[in-house]
Amino acid sequence: MLGEKIPQDIVYTHQQLMAALAFSIAKFCAVQPAAVDTDVLAALQSLAQTYKTLSTGIIYEKPPDAPLPRELYAALVGFISEIKKQQSERASSAILKDSEVFYLLVFLYRMGLLRTNGRPRSRCFIEFLRGQFPKSPELQREESRIIVP
Repeated sequence: MLGEKIPQDIVYTHQQLMAALAFSIAKFCAVQPAAVDTDVLAALQSLAQTYKTLSTGIIYEKPPDAPLPRELYAALVGFISEIKKQQSERASSAILKDSEVFYLLVFLYRMGLLRTNGRPRSRCFIEFLRGQFPKSPELQREESRIIVP
């Protein structure tokens, strides 16, 4: 995945989808407080491998073994399939190719590698994604229950 060359225009032409994928990840992690960066990276890596094989015409899916990355993987698969379904219903919009989804997932994976600190319980990448959507009510943190006099 690190050796893949991402076309320069892919992120710019699919900015909304990239933001929607990042928001979906941040929203999932807001609901699952036990999720850490390694869970997100494992899900992104598995999903990118799935879309790489899909772009070659082979259907092979291998979700992550751990429960949290598998749940995120399933949530992202559902989100992407919903986007493709909406695009197919609208005849005016171009259909999203599996290779384009692959490149977007590789981009997010690389961004995750850059934003995490490598520690097992790190949430730096998740917090980075959350920070990209500061006004979103779904991503707001729960208020502290500690009462300070």
